[in-house]
Amino acid sequence: MQHNTVDVSQKYIFAPQITLCMTDFHSPLGRLLTKLSLCLLLIGQASPLLAAPTALDLNPEAATGVQQKQLVRARHFMAAAANPLATEAGREILREGGSAVDAAIAMQLVLGLVEPQSSGLGGGAFMVVFDAKHHRLETIDGRETAPAAASPDRFMQNGLAIPFMQAVNSGKAVGTPGLLRALELAHQRHGKLKWARLFEAAIRYAEEGFPVSPRLHMLIANNKDLAEQKAARAYFYSQDLAHPVGTRLKNPAYAEILRRVAAEGVNAFYEGSVATEIVAAVREHERAGDLSLEDLAHYRAKVREPVCSVVRVYKICGMGPPSSGGIAVLQMIGMLQQHHLEDMLPNSLAAVHYFSEAGRLAFADRDRYVADPDFISVPVDALLAPEYLQRRGALIDSRLSMGRASAGEFPTPLTKQLALRGIDQAPDLPSTTHMVAIDQQGNAVSMTSTIEFEFGSKIFVHGFLLNNQLTDFSLTPTDQTGALIANRVQAGKRPRSSMAPLIVLKDKKPYLLLGSPGGSAIINYVAKTLIGVIDWQLDVQQAIALPNMGSRNKETELERGSVLEKHQSDLQRMGHRVTIMPFPSGVQAIMWEKNGLSGGADPRREGSASGD
Repeated sequence: MQHNTVDVSQKYIFAPQITLCMTDFHSPLGRLLTKLSLCLLLIGQASPLLAAPTALDLNPEAATGVQQKQLVRARHFMAAAANPLATEAGREILREGGSAVDAAIAMQLVLGLVEPQSSGLGGGAFMVVFDAKHHRLETIDGRETAPAAASPDRFMQNGLAIPFMQAVNSGKAVGTPGLLRALELAHQRHGKLKWARLFEAAIRYAEEGFPVSPRLHMLIANNKDLAEQKAARAYFYSQDLAHPVGTRLKNPAYAEILRRVAAEGVNAFYEGSVATEIVAAVREHERAGDLSLEDLAHYRAKVREPVCSVVRVYKICGMGPPSSGGIAVLQMIGMLQQHHLEDMLPNSLAAVHYFSEAGRLAFADRDRYVADPDFISVPVDALLAPEYLQRRGALIDSRLSMGRASAGEFPTPLTKQLALRGIDQAPDLPSTTHMVAIDQQGNAVSMTSTIEFEFGSKIFVHGFLLNNQLTDFSLTPTDQTGALIANRVQAGKRPRSSMAPLIVLKDKKPYLLLGSPGGSAIINYVAKTLIGVIDWQLDVQQAIALPNMGSRNKETELERGSVLEKHQSDLQRMGHRVTIMPFPSGVQAIMWEKNGLSGGADPRREGSASGD
C-alpha cells in the first residue's frame, strides 16, 4: 500500500470506497485480513486527488514562530493569558484582593484590544468557575446565538452550501455577541471588586496606546480579507501596510465603549447607539446578515452544569453542550485508561497511535450527537458512562489504525432516536484565546473566548470586530443521507463549539486549570496537556510544550518541526494517513503544587503566567 504525506496546504477528501475500508479496520481479526486485502485493491485503483482541496482542518490562526517559556511559580495567586499585558492586568486585580473571575474579566477586556484577531466584545465565551467557599463548580455559557430570522438553509444557494470563506466573511455569519453578558453574569455571581475597576487597564491601553506585537503584525499583514473591509483597514493599516511591530496603536472608540459599559452596565452595549451600529454594519455588508436590535436586547448568558469524570484521584470537569470540547476530552481520557498511557513514553510511537485513535472515536461521537442542548437532546451521561468508554476504547488496535471511526451506539430506545441524526461536517475553526486565574482564597476560573475565525467576520464596529460564529453550524441542514444534522442552523440556537476550558480537582480542590485556542484541534491540545500532567507527571510548562498530535477522525496530524515527524513511516505502516502541519496551540495552565502554584504558557504564542 502506498501512503501519502499530506501538507497542510493540501487536504483531500477520500473516495467512498477508501473511507469504507478505513472505517472497517477495527473489525474482528477473522474478517480483518479479508477486508484489508480488498482495501489494498481499491486504494491501488484510486487517485489521491479525488476531490478539490478543502479548508476543513486549516488552523484558525496562522503559526508565527516559537518562543521558549519557563515555568513560573507563585505562593498565593496567579493569572495566565495569551498576552503579557493582559496577564499583568489580571495580576494587578489579584494583588488588590480581587477574585479569580475579576482577574479573568480584566484580562479579557485587555485581550480584546491587544489580541483582536482572537476574541473581544463582538464574540462569545465559556467559563468554568470553582467557588472555594461553597466547594462548587459551575459553567457559564456566553456562546453567540443565531438571529431570530435565521433558517436552516442560511448558507445554502441553489441547493448547495456556499464556499466556506464566503460564509465567514459576511454579515450572515455574525451571531448575537455573548461575551459581555457572560462577564456580567460571572461578576454578579463571583465578583469581589467593583465592576468599573476591572475596565481600567483596558481603557488605559486603548487611550494611551499599546505596542503592536510581532504576532499581531504578521497576522494583519497576511490577512487580505481584513484589508478589504474599509473600517478595519483604517484601524489596522497605515498607508495600506500593516502597522509595524512596536507601533503604538490607540483605539479611542474601544476606550469609549468600555467607559460606557463600566459606568452604565452591559446594556450600554446591547441597547442604544452601539447596538444600532452593530446591526447597521451587519445589514449593510455586501453579503448582508439579518441580526436585529431585538436579537441583541434579548440575549442572555446561561449558567449550566459542568460535565465531569473521575479518573483515578482526579475529578476532571469542563464545559458541556453547546460545546463538544469537555465531552470529547473526557471521552479520550476515559477510553485511554485501559491502555495505560502512563506506561508509555511521551512522544513515543505507541503514545501517538493510541492518542490519535482515541481522538477518532471521540470526534465521531461529537459530529453526530453534540449540539445546543436547548434544541437537541444530547446524551451526555451515555457518552461519558464508564462502560461505554471501556467498550469504545477496546476498539483501539495496537497494530492498526481504524482510519475513519463511526459514532458509538447506545442501548435501545436511545439508539433508535439518535440513529436518525445526520453527521455534521462543520469545520469549527474558532480563533480563540484562553485565560486562567486562581486567587488567594482558592477560587479559580478557566475561560476560553472567541470571535471564531482569524479577525472574525472582519466587520469592525466601534473599535472591535464582530464574530463569524454562525459558520460553526453545519452549512447544510442535512447530511448526504438526508438525515437532519443536530448542529444545523436554527433561530436563537447556539452553534456547537470545541472550546474546552477545564478545571481538574484533586481532594476536592483545584489542582489544574487549563484550556487552549485552536479550532477543533483544541480538543487534542487540551487532552495532550492533561495527559502530560496526570499520566506522564510533567510540570505544566513541559506538558504544554509537548509536540501537538492527534486525529480529528480524518488524518493523523503531527506538528511540523517536532520530534514526532520521525514516526511518520511507522504510522503509515500501521494504516495512518499522516499530515505534517503547523499546530499553533495557545494553552495556558496553572497547577496547584504542594508548596504553591506553578503556571505555564504556550511557546507557540505570546502568552505568559504571573503571580505572587
